[in-house]
Parts: sequence; C-alpha cells; structure tokens
Amino acid sequence: MKKLSVCVLFGGVSPEHEVSLRSAESVLNNLNPEKYNIFPVGITRDGEWILFGGSDYSMLPNGTWESCPRNRRAALSPVRGQGLLSFENDCVVRERIDVVFPVLHGENGEDGSMQGLLQIAGIAYVGSGVGASSACMDKSMTKLIAQNAGILQARWQVIRAHEWARDQNGCMDAAERAFSYPVFVKPAGTGSSVGISKAKSREELELSVADALRYGEKVLVEEFIDGQEIEVAVLGNENPCASVCGEIEAGAEFYDYEAKYLSDSARFYVPARISEELSEQVRETAVKVYTAMECRGLARVDFFVRRADSAVVFNEINTIPGSFAFYLFEPMGISFRQLVDELVKYAHEALVQKNESTFAYDSEILTKMMNGTKTIKK
Repeated sequence: MKKLSVCVLFGGVSPEHEVSLRSAESVLNNLNPEKYNIFPVGITRDGEWILFGGSDYSMLPNGTWESCPRNRRAALSPVRGQGLLSFENDCVVRERIDVVFPVLHGENGEDGSMQGLLQIAGIAYVGSGVGASSACMDKSMTKLIAQNAGILQARWQVIRAHEWARDQNGCMDAAERAFSYPVFVKPAGTGSSVGISKAKSREELELSVADALRYGEKVLVEEFIDGQEIEVAVLGNENPCASVCGEIEAGAEFYDYEAKYLSDSARFYVPARISEELSEQVRETAVKVYTAMECRGLARVDFFVRRADSAVVFNEINTIPGSFAFYLFEPMGISFRQLVDELVKYAHEALVQKNESTFAYDSEILTKMMNGTKTIKK
C-alpha cells in the first residue's frame, strides 16, 4: 500500500506560536512512519518557512529546531500539483503532498488564512474549511451563529478599536449598563486564553480593554458565569460524534494562559464530575454547536455548567485545539495515533467531496457575445 505524504505545519506568525510547537511535537510523535511520509514544516515568528531536517521532535518546544543543520527553506505552492517546495544549493526539490496537518493555533493558521491557501492548492487538510475556521476564530461571529441556532451563551458586547479611540468612557458606560462586575474581556480573534482578563471595576475594565486591543481590532466584554468549566471534543464530518466530557478546575481565578501552559495549578478531570444526564446534554449541545458552525474534522467545544441552575452555557469553540484534545478520546478507547489516522481520513474525504462540486458553468456567454446576441435583459 502506497504511503500518504503528510505535511505537518507548525509555529506561525501568531501570539500562540509556542503553543503550536507543543501541539506539533505530539502530532508528529503519533504519525505512524510506516503509513506516512512525514514532512515537518515550521514557520518562524518572522514568517520564514523551514522544512525541519531533524528527527528529534523534542527540539520543537524549546525552539532549537530552527538551528538544525539539515533544515531547508521551504514553501507550499499555491499551484495545483506542485506540493511542497524546498530549496537546497540553488535547486528546488518538489514533494507530492497528500494531506496537510495544520497544527497552527490562532492568527494566520486557525482563522481561515492557511485553509484558503491549501484550498487554492487543491491539497487535503485536517480540520474545518475556510468559512468555518474564520467564523470560529472570531468570537463575535461565533456568538451570532450560536445565537441564531438557539444555543444558550453568556451575554456579550463588542467594542471596536475605533469606538474605543473615539469614546472610551462611552464604551465603558455601555458595558456597565449591560453587566455587573466582574466581567470577562477577550480579544475577538485569539485562542489559548491569550489576552483574556477578568475586570472587577471600571478601572480594571479600562486596562483590560486596552490590553485586549493589542491583539486585534475587536474586543468582547462578557458577563461572568459562575459555573464548572466543561469541555468536549467533536470528531467527524457529516455525522460527527462527541467525546467524553472533561472538566477544568483552574486553580487560579480563571483558566488563563498562565494556568494552561506555565503553571501546575490547574487540575483536570476526565470524565467530568457531572451527572450522566448533564454529560449527555453537554455532548448533544457540542454537536449542535459544531454543526451550526459547519465544522469538520475536529473541534473542542467549551461550556460552563452554571452552578445556580445546572444550565449548560456555551463558551467557545476551538477548531485546532491544543494536542487536538486527544485526552478526551482516550477513555473511549481511541489512542492519539488512531485519532491522527481518523483526522487524515476525514481530510481526504472532505477533498473528495469538494472535488465533486462543479467548478464551471457552460453558459455560452462568450459565444453569444461574439455572435452579437443579447445576454442581459433590461
């Protein structure tokens, strides 16, 4: 059986660069070399593409991968059929790529940008398509789609950079009319809890919004939900299924970037410490969110189970979660290696389905124009 050629993209020009390196190490260590020809391509913080020439993937998280002597400059060509190009001694080496595994978190990787390049190139890729990736990355768009689907979520307001620059007090007045403190302030276009803060006063709100605007042109102010933090992964294309539920006990005031990646204060419970009935409700709602957002491949959906009434409140969706949330599938008997295989399969299926679409419409417009026939009715 012919091996599939899989290109794993990691790094990227994004605030979540370091998180991507960790996730990529896990993915690369779980791609079966007997089934796949593996091409690890890293993108530096400066945007340089490098075909990693080493085999020790532990070099990724500490950044030493960039200095591997066998590295080559590389690029994925947007021209269909050209695949991966690498450059050595003024020569161009072309490699056929069957599937791309974009292990790129946040801006320029998870927001539809890379998915657009891969779609133009006609290469299968793991995860959601251009539209779903973009909508899921923009928290305000996610909120609107979830609202339209009738999904319970925290109330929110959007503050845009130009509004803040024109009238900071007016923006804060509007937030204070809508919510009582504390509130959460989030950049609209980041993941991994980058730039998120909890504001307990007007002074903290001002500082939080100013900080969040460093990451983009749009900020969300959300009401505080007092509840258990529950997450569930959803896997599949047209008939998705949910994993078991996991629970996060932050250990800090909330589950911020430091709690996720830099400290050991957070505790995880898989399965979550909720009733079977609540667990099933969370899983069903996760699939509903996934379907409403038109995701494919895999996503992790985050919720609160409100303490006051056990209501399931949707928080966020992440189309390229850290380490692809493999830990939520392990209790179901699905190993990380099996999960990777499934994601490659779903990527290939999505491309086949895409290629079955019609990309041309024979309207004979040019022929009619050349013959002087009217084609437009007035």
